[in-house]
Amino acid sequence: MKKIHLYTLSQCPFCVAAKAFLEEKKWDYTETVVDNSPDLWKEMMEKSGGGNTAPQIFFGDVCIGGFSEMTALEESGELDKLAS
Repeated sequence: MKKIHLYTLSQCPFCVAAKAFLEEKKWDYTETVVDNSPDLWKEMMEKSGGGNTAPQIFFGDVCIGGFSEMTALEESGELDKLAS
């Protein structure tokens, strides 16, 4: 399984939902909280190719976008393929 990493905001409902979704799938992930850190926010935007909303979710080195994109990939059956 590819390493899953999320850039999040601590009070973001989409970030909370993304983490709960991954936990429901029993997938391990790491998290970087970007609250009040311009350097981490800049890092998130650079790694994601300009994504300026949270969460930004990575499977390996590939940014899949946010919570909505992740659930769309799940519905299409592509998420499990990306994770492996």
